[in-house]
Amino acid sequence: MTAPRIRPRRAVVTGIGVIAPGGSGREEFWQRITGGKPAIRTISCFDPEPFRSRIAAEADFDPVRHGLTPREIRRTDRFAQFALASAAEAVEDSGLDLSAADTDTERIGVSLGSAVGASITLEEEYVVASDHGREWEVDAGHLMPFQYQALVPSSAAAELAVRFGAQGPAAVISTGCTSGIDAIGHALRLIEDDEADMMIAGASDAPITPITVACFDAIRATSPLNDAPELASRPFDADRKGFVLGEGCAVLILEELEHARARGARIYCEATGYAARANGFHMTGLRPDGLELGEAIKDVMNQAGLNTEDLGYISAHGSGTRQNDRHETAAYKRALGEEVRQVPISSIKSVIGHSLGAIGSIEMAACALAIDRGVVPPTANLHIPDPECDLDYTPVTARETTVRHALSVGSGFGGFQSAMVFSALPGSTHSDGGRAA
Repeated sequence: MTAPRIRPRRAVVTGIGVIAPGGSGREEFWQRITGGKPAIRTISCFDPEPFRSRIAAEADFDPVRHGLTPREIRRTDRFAQFALASAAEAVEDSGLDLSAADTDTERIGVSLGSAVGASITLEEEYVVASDHGREWEVDAGHLMPFQYQALVPSSAAAELAVRFGAQGPAAVISTGCTSGIDAIGHALRLIEDDEADMMIAGASDAPITPITVACFDAIRATSPLNDAPELASRPFDADRKGFVLGEGCAVLILEELEHARARGARIYCEATGYAARANGFHMTGLRPDGLELGEAIKDVMNQAGLNTEDLGYISAHGSGTRQNDRHETAAYKRALGEEVRQVPISSIKSVIGHSLGAIGSIEMAACALAIDRGVVPPTANLHIPDPECDLDYTPVTARETTVRHALSVGSGFGGFQSAMVFSALPGSTHSDGGRAA
């Protein structure tokens, strides 16, 4: 085993909040993905009839029920509303009282990922200002007064900072579909570097809009199985037809270990490594040998001081495109060797779709819960494995098993490749649904 990287400051997960298709909150999300019941349906938020792919994984989200004020609702896009709701759940779950007089707000930061930001608001406002595209020169007087907040993705991080009084580092990380992992990785580094004691970290996207659907239609990346939405997302299956667009958010509270212990926090797991690479190859294409993703995996395993046999779970990117699934399988074999055949791997995109920048944070939430609960969620709809994807992709049914270390990977347009490891704290017990003290 490689010796783990010396980390004088360690970061642990003490709170989780999730908005995802098929449920509201962390527990409904967990029941949905471990039950392997896809939350995919015909698009309901606009008329999808003109499009090749007319299905998506939509979140049933009511901002009022999640505690957003009328002012927050008016000035924020759906993706920022997801972030506010998820962060509120995560903070409550962590047991933090951020309004306490002794809270050092300058040691609390925000790291939020997003691939497409306020795409719903931007598209809706363009339609109004341009009179459905008929006017080339638009009159800004027809736009909403909060158009700047919609244009600038950093407004979502600002909303979280204002809501929770965080006066430490605040940033939005936008690296396509790896944004979620990268945002949590950025938070980890800030804690390790003594720039913050607590980070509100995660990612959010609400990309189910006509323009986004049209873009993926144009490159035929999304599934056309419109007559059977619940069967349309089929990662690693020989009969897959592409990915299914989704939406959602996950926010984690990352906290310096001794800070968490001093306040008696209950701990899900520790963030023991983060690595990223770029393939410098093609805007949407991937090398079939999985070289760059494999290098990110090797790096993160070295940081955590792990061998392949130490892994209890791998949360796959598993988008359900042939290019990605084969590239990813090659990366696992390149980085982890023949021993990876003994490690359970799965893609929760088979259940909740692909929410672009948000999905990496949602998958990290799944890793934390897998360690905590001792359950590996399945890959739904995996009935006929692609012969080139010949690893243990946990078909159809969840698996109870001890998970001490979980690896998650992400792959994004632009050539971004990221990996992260969560680990149980030494001596902790996580198989009974309770978190370690």
